[in-house]
Amino acid sequence: MKFYRWMPAAFLSVGIVGAGCSQDEEAENGGAEQVEDGEGGELVVYSARNEQFVNEYLDQFEEDTGIEVHALHADDTAVNRIQEEANNVQADIFISNDVGALEHLRLEGLLDGYEADNMESIDEDFRAEDDSWVALSARTRVLMYNEDLVNEEDVPDSIEELADPEYAGQFAITRGANGSMIGHVSALRQEWGDEQTTAWLSDVGDNAGIITDGHGEIREAVGTGEVEFGLVNNYYYHQQLQEPENNNVGVVYPDQGEDEMGAVLNAAGVGVVADSPNRDNAETFMDWALEEENQQMFSNESLEVPINPEIDAVEDAAAIDEYETHDMPLRQLGEVWDDTLEVIEASGMDLEVR
Repeated sequence: MKFYRWMPAAFLSVGIVGAGCSQDEEAENGGAEQVEDGEGGELVVYSARNEQFVNEYLDQFEEDTGIEVHALHADDTAVNRIQEEANNVQADIFISNDVGALEHLRLEGLLDGYEADNMESIDEDFRAEDDSWVALSARTRVLMYNEDLVNEEDVPDSIEELADPEYAGQFAITRGANGSMIGHVSALRQEWGDEQTTAWLSDVGDNAGIITDGHGEIREAVGTGEVEFGLVNNYYYHQQLQEPENNNVGVVYPDQGEDEMGAVLNAAGVGVVADSPNRDNAETFMDWALEEENQQMFSNESLEVPINPEIDAVEDAAAIDEYETHDMPLRQLGEVWDDTLEVIEASGMDLEVR
């Protein structure tokens, strides 16, 4: 499998589809490696997920199908790339950390429906109305804490409390433009309205001891004791438990009290890019992704909870029905994506790392 990190669009198009470039052309364009198609052709995948996990997942797809995969690991900027390339489509498949990002692209006409084999194994609440994307694993927004620094009872048990000056400097959050943060804030807007959400964002941005690019930095900061706790997706807690050191961490599922909103849920999944250059192979990928053993790989290897109830969660992971979750339908995340970004920006919370 060939993979590419974020790079200018012109370079990307050469690196992915320019297999016929001369050595001089390769050198001129930064050394893009010439590749030959696998026996089943090729597939271009843009991914916003963990690079190591995605590479292993796509390696298995290559092995199973003979289709050569070219992967671009672009974090949350993958959404921007698909938007920028709408008139010169490069990608076939988008692997997203966030259902909101997938639905946002669908509403812009940038994803295309395909009724993949075994689609019915995923509840319709977790897939697009035209089946252009499907969620395969769920994650919950939790507070992971360092057990050497703080007791569980001293960690906030509601998200609203992060705005309390009592916790100033004690916790970490991601930048406001992180996909999971956008999804979380969208749920808060539904629960509280924009005025309260904006005020909360402003206070939390001021209170945070660290604002990171992603959640991997937060789990490391909590594990090493740089901060007492952090707001992460629950699988980062399981990842930290597996570390050989700095693994003395605990977790709080927030807002579990009577009449409280419940923990905010999001999901990761895959979608077919509209007008993709390798459409047949994109459909093959969707069929493959929905095979039960590959659903299991997608959720368990990332330490998330499978959407398909027939698939067991990883050891020690709480199943979705074991705690209270917020009731915002995940499909709605895409509808409010841009508005939520505007609310975050208006609040003064850092959209990028500070």
